Amino acid sequence: MSKAKGLPAQAGTPDPRLYVQAVERAMRVLEVFGHDPRPLSLAEIAAAVGIDKSGAQRLCHTLRHLGYLEADPGGQGLRPGLRLMDRSFDFLRMHPLVERATPALMELRRATQERVDLSLPDDLSIVYAVRLQSKRETFFATLVGRRLPAFCSSGGRAMMAALPDAVVEDILARSDRRPLTPRTIIALPALRAKIAEARTDGYALACEEGLLGEIVLAAAVRDRQGRPVAAIHIAASLSEWEEADFRRRMAPLAMEAARALSG
Repeated sequence: MSKAKGLPAQAGTPDPRLYVQAVERAMRVLEVFGHDPRPLSLAEIAAAVGIDKSGAQRLCHTLRHLGYLEADPGGQGLRPGLRLMDRSFDFLRMHPLVERATPALMELRRATQERVDLSLPDDLSIVYAVRLQSKRETFFATLVGRRLPAFCSSGGRAMMAALPDAVVEDILARSDRRPLTPRTIIALPALRAKIAEARTDGYALACEEGLLGEIVLAAAVRDRQGRPVAAIHIAASLSEWEEADFRRRMAPLAMEAARALSG
C-alpha cells in the first residue's frame, strides 16, 4: 500500500479495512502543487501522483466541483481552489495554542520591530502557523503554512534540543539534508553541535540557512511534560544586525515569550 507523499507519518501501518485509497489519491493530487507551485495540466498531475490520465481527470473534476481545485484564468491548467483556505482557517481557529499565542506574539512584535513567527512541528518539518511581519519581507516569508525542514531551521533545532538524543538522531537520519542556501548546515556532526548549543543556550539560531540575508532565532514552547509543541521565532536582516547584537537583544525576549506559553 502506498503512502501519501507529504503527509505526516502515522504510527504503525494503517488498517486496510479502514484505509480509503481514493481519499489518499485525492489528497496526493492537492499535494502536487506543494512540489510544483504553478498551474498544472491533467497529464502533469497524473504523472506526479502515479495514476493514469483518466483517473486524474475524475479526481480533478470532483475536486473542482467541490472548490478545492480551479481552472487557471490564463488557461495554463489547474491550481488550488479558494475552498482550501477555509480548511486552513478551520485548523487555525481550532488550535488552542495558536489562539493563546497570538496576543503574546503581537506584543513581541511590538517590542522587537522585527518579524515574529510561531511554528508547529510535523515530524521532519516545521510549519508556520502565525506570521507577524516587519517592514520588509520576501513573499514566501509572509505566508502562513510555509514548511521548512526541521534540521536547518532555528525553530526545528530549538524543538529538537528539547527531545531525547535518540529521537533527534532519528529525525536527522530520516531528513533529506539538501541545502536550501550555500550556508545551510548539512553535516551531521555540525548539526549535533548546533542542537547541543541550543540545549545550553535555551534557544537556537540559524544564519542564512533558510534564506540568504536573514538571521532567525527561536525558542521552544513546551507542554506540561516538557515536550516541545511549538517554537517562537524572531527574524531579521543581516544588513541591519550583527549576529552578536541580535543574540543579545532577541534571545531573552524569545525565551521569555516561549516560557510564558509553555505548560
